[in-house]
Amino acid sequence: MVSKNQIKLISGLHQKKQRFANQLFFAEGVKVIQELLQSNFELEHLYTTLNDFETVHASKRTLVNEQELKKISALSTPNSCLAVFKMPAEKAIANSGLIIALDDIRDPGNLGTILRLCDWFGIKQVICSKETVDIYNPKVVQATMGSITRVNVNYIDLKTFLAQTKLPVFGTFMDGANIYQSELPKEGVIIMGNEANGISEEIEKIVTSRLSIPRFGELQKTESLNVATATAIILSEFKRNS
Repeated sequence: MVSKNQIKLISGLHQKKQRFANQLFFAEGVKVIQELLQSNFELEHLYTTLNDFETVHASKRTLVNEQELKKISALSTPNSCLAVFKMPAEKAIANSGLIIALDDIRDPGNLGTILRLCDWFGIKQVICSKETVDIYNPKVVQATMGSITRVNVNYIDLKTFLAQTKLPVFGTFMDGANIYQSELPKEGVIIMGNEANGISEEIEKIVTSRLSIPRFGELQKTESLNVATATAIILSEFKRNS
């Protein structure tokens, strides 16, 4: 059974302010929770409608019914389980190899998908502007499908970092060099911009190499690519070249 205090706490974790005040976040779904349990993330408590997760100590596991789960879930159709985890201590930025930099990404689904792509292509480091959606947003955690445990994410003053890094800085623009005809290095910072406005003007000034994904459609009328889709293409080309 879920107590009123537990419901109040978990309901508060739907909001960024309360997540950081409590240093807690939650995840839903068997796969995501299992990935988190197998990582260095520390479990606070697990709520499940099934008699599963036998490796979790009984003191940290509560059997609930579907109605109780619905009260704490962020999903319109709740999964079978929800787990609250402690936020891990932030790690230092790995300023080498390929780094993805996110300039004001606002959609949780996009951020979650980008983290999955980074995991797939072996990108260990993602840096985010402070305006980028919170990585512990429930929708982001859900969309990562566990990749949140394998990619280091830091929220920083993006302009300052880019101005100081010795790595080449790549930006994606409609008028950039054709990525399929460009020589791409094994190291560098790849900036992906806001869904509606692209890379901000102040960040654009720091870019050392402008790249584009050419349109092949006959009418050339597609305005832009989804930022997660564009990230997939760009990472594929960087890895193929290296």
